Amino acid sequence: MKTPKPWQCIFRLILLFVLISFSRPASAAPQGILRGRVIDPLGAVVPGAKVALLENSKEIAHTQAGPEGAFEFAGLNAGRYSVRVQASGFENEESAPAFVPGEGTAQLDVIVRLGSLRQQMVVSSTGTAMPESQVGASVSVVDQRQLDDANHQDVSDELRTVPGAQVVRGGRMGSVTSLFIRGGESNFNKVLIDGIPANDIGGYMNLGTVAAAGVDEAEILRGPNSALYGSDGLASVINLTTRRGTTGTPEITYAADGGNFSTMRHDGSIGGAYHAFDYFSEFARFDTRNGIPNNSFHNGTYAGNLGWAANATTELRLTVRHSAAKSGDPNATAFYGIPDDSWEQARDTYVGVTAQNQTTPRWHNLARFAYADQHYSLTNPSPTGTLDLFGDYVGNTVTICGANGYCTTGSAILDCGLAYCAYPSTYQTSAMRRSIYAQSDYQARPDLGVTGGFRYEHENGSGETRDNFSGILEGRGSLKRRLYVTAGVGLDQNAVFGFAATPRVSLAYYLRRPSTDGFFSDTKLKFNFATGIKEPNTYQQASSLYQVLLQSPGGPALISQYGISPVGAERSRSFDFGAEQGFWNNRARLGVTLFHARYYDLIEYVGHDALPLLGVPPSVALAAGWGAYINSDSHRAFGAELEVKANIGHGLFVRGNYTYLDAVVTRSFTSDALGPSYNPAFPTIPIGVYSPLVGARPFNRAPHSGSLVVDYARRKFGVALSGSFVGRRDGSTYLTDAFYWTTMLLPNRNLQAGYQVVDLSGRYIVNAHVTTYVSVSNLFSQHYQAEIGYPSLPLAFRAGMKFTFGGESGWWK
Repeated sequence: MKTPKPWQCIFRLILLFVLISFSRPASAAPQGILRGRVIDPLGAVVPGAKVALLENSKEIAHTQAGPEGAFEFAGLNAGRYSVRVQASGFENEESAPAFVPGEGTAQLDVIVRLGSLRQQMVVSSTGTAMPESQVGASVSVVDQRQLDDANHQDVSDELRTVPGAQVVRGGRMGSVTSLFIRGGESNFNKVLIDGIPANDIGGYMNLGTVAAAGVDEAEILRGPNSALYGSDGLASVINLTTRRGTTGTPEITYAADGGNFSTMRHDGSIGGAYHAFDYFSEFARFDTRNGIPNNSFHNGTYAGNLGWAANATTELRLTVRHSAAKSGDPNATAFYGIPDDSWEQARDTYVGVTAQNQTTPRWHNLARFAYADQHYSLTNPSPTGTLDLFGDYVGNTVTICGANGYCTTGSAILDCGLAYCAYPSTYQTSAMRRSIYAQSDYQARPDLGVTGGFRYEHENGSGETRDNFSGILEGRGSLKRRLYVTAGVGLDQNAVFGFAATPRVSLAYYLRRPSTDGFFSDTKLKFNFATGIKEPNTYQQASSLYQVLLQSPGGPALISQYGISPVGAERSRSFDFGAEQGFWNNRARLGVTLFHARYYDLIEYVGHDALPLLGVPPSVALAAGWGAYINSDSHRAFGAELEVKANIGHGLFVRGNYTYLDAVVTRSFTSDALGPSYNPAFPTIPIGVYSPLVGARPFNRAPHSGSLVVDYARRKFGVALSGSFVGRRDGSTYLTDAFYWTTMLLPNRNLQAGYQVVDLSGRYIVNAHVTTYVSVSNLFSQHYQAEIGYPSLPLAFRAGMKFTFGGESGWWK
């Protein structure tokens, strides 16, 4: 008899949990009940509030909250209901619709706001939905309104407005797009799509193909949280959630626009809710030629979200996201003077099935099965450039100047010769991850809760297979509605690096509670300490010292003799503290956060001659051939984030931020670090060709960055102006001239020029069914390179129309 695999056993347990949860007691009440509480941002009850019951946005009943803030509506037919709350001293609040079955009781708590700034619910900090006022973590939320108002094609364009975040797109639309948060590497961010891990094995994530289509909101936790999310979250956690259908009448939308560079975009969606079911489905197609030869980009994205409320306490939800992108890859045209003829394509699929059950009023359970399938290929059909004396192909003669004042002139090798490379050449990678996650939350008291969880992941990629396990334990508590504490630990057992524990603590304390009396609304202090881990990618694993020895003659004996272990986890340790101050009846807010992060045991390739410097026995170093990947690199970063946001009134909202970052490489044993290169034109300046030198800044991390957003909406008209500002950064040209010399290199320090990019979008609502809009990127058409060598997009505009039928406005109004 065949023994079932571990993930199959766990999946059967989840299926049993779902079947038990969906069972309905025979003695259930014949009519539904909706009850809940009205609470303030700190969790205190709000008595005496007026509560109106809404069905399809129409008031059908009303009541008043009792002394404990409780309200109840009984005798309800099965359907979806929301409530509107009016309380003295608070802003009016309308809840999201909740399903009330014909049998049983649904719970719906409403948090009312002090002031007009929106109160966000966040999940990434604690694993459960909490108001941001009760968490100490540095969390930013880009909601659906911000995404719609900005009208950007990609989610990454909105991430530029997040404090501490720097987005680098290596070229124009569709190019590789990286996110650096608080000085971490671009693969130090744990990316989740509806709770589904979206990173490649080892943390890599190209945000250049993640469209905004179907995204309800993006939540960004700045700082590690491996305690909850396991591997890959060394610097941040990013959670994208898909929109849900909410309207009783199906809402159908279609949008089409076009612009310069042969740009076209089509987007269609349908969403709604019917009794126990809610549904949403959207497909978007984006095409552009980008204004550079061989730089066309095509992206088709589908997002779906289907939910079923089996009863008053149990919900089953299916989410799907699939994208297929293809783009030309002209390479660094500013370095070569001609475009390469390569092209690349990516196909990613993410599927999640989530079951949630409110077992008792205090006990909540969740189980999720997730599937991720990623494919990427890069094809170079033929060599590009001029054949040189050594058989390689070089670009045109160009002059390259850095922002540091140094320049060089010459031609660099673009493609290798036929003696070394076969054409057409294709590089392909694929990765598949299946995971099961179970979480249980118990609220022992209103001010004390605990969460436990378990995660199993089965990973396949590049011929490697891994089975990883994680355990989670977290506690949350509050004291006198002033102090809020979250503390937890993650226990990971990884197939490569073994066991790791990752503790985390988060505190929030109110010197002054929120109020509407006086100019100062509230004063909040916060502190966070956290650790993170990241598993190696499959190439690092296969080329690690342990694996290289394992496959070499006499290697296993050396492993046994010297106790050589597999490549370890990359790690981070971070803490931050700061203060937030509310102003003007909480219509404005100012926040300051200081942070310090240490990234250590980072994996880098070390040559065989440098291995003995790390204590590797000479016989082992000799057996390693050219070298191997080991945990020997480290960085540190500290800095400050300043954020301000204000609801001015009359439809005007302003938010902005500034980040100062001091990041430095503290340890490295790469060939660049031990033997830097020199350009004969600057013989006294050491240069890191492929990696930064010890004591220098990591590449692509600017010491100064910031953003400003001005959003105005009044009746039928709306306009949004957003700007991102990035200072000079270190980098490299990575070039070799036709004689394999270093004459095309420039000093790393401040090589890349600073830039300022301003985007503008506007919209006009013609009627309930028709909206016209325009979107302009790089409004002032600044010529800049977010990554040196790759010209970014100049002024680009799109204009179009959106048609909406059904939904809250009905079909023909």
